[in-house]
Amino acid sequence: MKYVIVIADGMADEPVDEIDGQTPVMVAKTPNMDFIAKNGYTGYAKNVPDGMTPGSDVANTSIMGFDPSMLKGRGPLEAPSVGVDLKEGEVAFRLNFINVKDGKINNSNAQHITTPEAEELIKALNDQFGDIGKFYAGVSYRNLFVIDDLETEDLQNTPPHDVVGGDVEEYLLKGNPEKADKLNQLMYDSQKVLENHPVNQKRVAEGKLPANMIWLWGQGAKPVIGNFPEKYDMTGATITGVDLLKGISNYIDLDVIEVPGATAYFDTNYQNKVDYALESLKTHDVQFIHVEAPDEAGHEGNLPEKIRAIENIDSIILQTLFDKLPEIDEEYTIAVLPDHPTPVNIKTHTMTPVPFAIYSTSIKEPDDTQSYTEDMSQGKYGTITGHTLLCEMIKISKE
Repeated sequence: MKYVIVIADGMADEPVDEIDGQTPVMVAKTPNMDFIAKNGYTGYAKNVPDGMTPGSDVANTSIMGFDPSMLKGRGPLEAPSVGVDLKEGEVAFRLNFINVKDGKINNSNAQHITTPEAEELIKALNDQFGDIGKFYAGVSYRNLFVIDDLETEDLQNTPPHDVVGGDVEEYLLKGNPEKADKLNQLMYDSQKVLENHPVNQKRVAEGKLPANMIWLWGQGAKPVIGNFPEKYDMTGATITGVDLLKGISNYIDLDVIEVPGATAYFDTNYQNKVDYALESLKTHDVQFIHVEAPDEAGHEGNLPEKIRAIENIDSIILQTLFDKLPEIDEEYTIAVLPDHPTPVNIKTHTMTPVPFAIYSTSIKEPDDTQSYTEDMSQGKYGTITGHTLLCEMIKISKE
């Protein structure tokens, strides 16, 4: 039996007036998702425990089969993917390159600054502020800052994508005044280095937003989550373009499959993702395929791109899986779900449990759900705790 979990990041949504009160999932052409829902079992997954922030770190740790309650931030989860092995006492912050205008957070990702551009800016930050901590380049606007100061772990922080349009001063780090003031000053001082950097001068000349400030958030020390092969007695692998997911996979001993063209944006190479997943399934029992594009569209409030991303997941990834999986193993189980909703009208994550659907060659009598939407009220499961999803898939396969 092979198990595949397709994570359509941020896919779930809320009614949108522009499409007559429907959601992007409802208007997108999704025959394969509908097939899974109609011929399988459905329900809702509560991936974010009460009291936790609905971030991708929490939600995806749940989907990968572990209770996320021990997590403190996404910074340390991204560290392994950029080659950082956090030492005792070190704290990793997620570092966004952002655009600030008139004292407000104008754009949370510097208009998707390219990775080569970000690498140049990271080098300049290390040259100027290397005595405070170490800066590491990631992918695009997603980078890392590591400081040897465990007391910074508990500072209150705000993800920049949650407060676009808000005053910078209002959402700076809070808590221990000495520690917060030091890092807040670092963020302010970064503007002096970034504004006149050749990378940003070139961006401005090209009509693009400059990455004129850093934003530190999502910090934490090295976490202890668990071991996937030991817990499930199976081998597993992850395909994603996002460092966060690679980091989580590293900590729980899932193999990370690097895929050419996996950009974590609208232009990600869907076909390569599924082709590499099928090859991986020849040597692994469980394959996670993560697609970031619906989430990015949600954050941008970009309805057409969100619909297109959902349709690409269906027509390319799911269709290829159904076409090719039987050649690898006659018995297989596929689940599809978002990690959390990212509604286009809200432009940030919500706590709402997400719809999931599971199809398995073992299922003989599907439930009453007829199509994949945010309405799974006719499903078999009701609402499950997110980190039990894989366990339910395993139970199905043994029916």
